[in-house]
Amino acid sequence: MSGFEIGTDGPQAIVVGIDGSDTSHRAAAYAWGLARRQGSSLIFVFAAATGAIASFIPDASATAIEAQEEVGAELGERIAALAESMHPRVEHTFRVERGDAASVLIRVADEVKADAVVVGASAQAGHRLVGSVAVRLVRAGRWPVTVVP
Repeated sequence: MSGFEIGTDGPQAIVVGIDGSDTSHRAAAYAWGLARRQGSSLIFVFAAATGAIASFIPDASATAIEAQEEVGAELGERIAALAESMHPRVEHTFRVERGDAASVLIRVADEVKADAVVVGASAQAGHRLVGSVAVRLVRAGRWPVTVVP
């Protein structure tokens, strides 16, 4: 008998990077539709990163952490409101994790044994030189990565 399992063709767990940007909102909407059609669960992840300079100044670091927590709480509320308005329901969780976005998404995707990762395209010009979150996820090479414009 083959290793094929009936009814498990599509992704079971999809990790979605969300940061409040327009592209991350589009990525969330795309992932929501995919999960609804495939019967997948979603794990929304907000990576709360403090800047390198803030780590050297205690007051700035505390302020940055507080601001990131507020953004994370607001995003969690938006996801909850979206979930209430959608039918049929999609199983989902929302996580706030500390660290840079690519490292956090890689760690969470490995932890939950994700079948796919969805992120929004970066709008920052500097990412063309250093590498965007999407490029770092693709280079990790452990799951299909969908980049939503």
